Parts: sequence; C-alpha cells; structure tokens
Amino acid sequence: MTSIVIPAHNEGRVIGRLLDALLDGPPATGPDIVVVCNGCTDDTAEVAAARGPRVRVVETPIPSKHQALRLGDEHAHGFPRFYVDADVVVGAADVRALADVLATDPALLAAAPGRDIPLTGCAWPVRAYYRVWQLLPAVREGLFGRGVIAVTEPGHARLAALPPLMADDLAASLAFAPGERRVVETARVVVLPPRTWGDLIKRRVRAATSSAELERFQAARASGPAGPQPSARTGTGDLRALLRAQPRLLPGVLVFVVAALAARRGSRKAIRSGDFSTWLRDESSRQG
Repeated sequence: MTSIVIPAHNEGRVIGRLLDALLDGPPATGPDIVVVCNGCTDDTAEVAAARGPRVRVVETPIPSKHQALRLGDEHAHGFPRFYVDADVVVGAADVRALADVLATDPALLAAAPGRDIPLTGCAWPVRAYYRVWQLLPAVREGLFGRGVIAVTEPGHARLAALPPLMADDLAASLAFAPGERRVVETARVVVLPPRTWGDLIKRRVRAATSSAELERFQAARASGPAGPQPSARTGTGDLRALLRAQPRLLPGVLVFVVAALAARRGSRKAIRSGDFSTWLRDESSRQG
C-alpha cells in the first residue's frame, strides 16, 4: 500500500485542496494518508479530519517538520512512501504514476513529479525570477522545490539516516545519485509561488540559510571517508549558459541575481549565529 505523510503546521487554509486532490478516485484504490499536525494553533486538524476515514490525523504539540515526518513514519503503513508538503497540490493519479515508476525500475530509490508554478497574480519580479529559476539545470533535475518526494523502502532508509536539516528536500535530493532518482514529468504537482517580492525574498533567505546549514553538514562529512559531497548550487556559468541560449531572459537573470544577493545579505545573521530553526514563512501563497 502506498503511504503519504503530510507534515502540517497551521495549514488550515490550504490543506483541504491537497486532500481533495489525493482523495479523488475510488476509495479502494486510494493511498494511506497520514496528516501530522505539528504545533498547530488553527483548524488544520479539523479540516483534515473532515475528509473522512481515509485520512488519519496525528497531532503533536511540537512545531517541527523533521519530528512530524518521523512521527508520520511511525503511523504510515506501506511503500512507496510519499512525503508531501501541505501547501502544494498533487492528485491521486499523479501519486499512482510515481508509484508505478518506482515499482518498474529497481534501480530507482526516489522520484518526484514535474512542477507547475502558476504565476498569474504574482508581481512581475516574481514572475521574472521563476521563469529563470525553473530553467536552471539543478532545478530541472533535482527532486527539491516540488513539495513531493516518493521513496522506496531502501530509499526511505537512506533518508532516515539524514540529520534534521532545514533544507530537508534539498538534502533528500542530494542523498541519491542521479541514477537513483528521477523526475517523472508525466506526474505533476502545483507549487504555489509567493505573490510579492517581499515574500519571495523571505523564501530565498530561508533557502540561503538552509543551504548554508546543509553545506556545513556536508563539509563535516567530507573530512571523513565520505569524500566530496554533491551540490545543487547555481553558479555564474549556469546563468551565462542560459543567456547564451535565450538572450531574451536578460531582465529575468538580473532579477534573479538581485534576489540572490538580497537573500545572501538577509541570511548572514542567522548563519553567523547558527540559527537554522527560524522558518521565514511565505503567507502570500497560502490564500486558500
């Protein structure tokens, strides 16, 4: 049986749309769904429970995504195991498509769907940023930034060995070699982007901070027998190659660089102090 673990912290406004998409179809073919409400002070648990017996709700007072994922593992029944963010939308058919790919290729340990980012209603710098971001090689090929990761039982063991990290989806993606992971474009997930420049910068500061934490962890591993660690960092060479192929993207590349510099500045204090737990949350994408 396919199991889906959804960590949710105050996601009452948006979790219903995800659950409705996952529950679409005959109950007999539906996955095992566990919603872990962690540190919620809103109606997330009530909204999830209202979807009926196919959704099991687990509550914990601790507001921690990492602990919520582990608690979800304790209650989940089967494999492949899906970890799904509460603020994305992925359907039952897409879950089945990912599960089928993992079942038919024994070399694969992890998979994620192709992403759709609806930019209507977003400020123009946000639209420009994401048009560039989606074309970057690491973004196209990695499992991160999709809000959905599916793993086999051996793949789950690989993830369970990771420490608690803010960049959990990036760390999960890099835990698998290219031949062990796959982006399945026939399966789709809708990832709601921030609508304002300020909320985009919040996301990018969080990403810069969490990437620094991951790189510290990797540096510690590299000093031992593990050797050099994989990276998904975007370099100037990636941007130059993009401009050579599509010169019309120059305004978007400039916006991307400005956002990257702003995120680097915004993350300095947290990185210096080792604060890798403050979650800068984008509320503009959680409008229900």
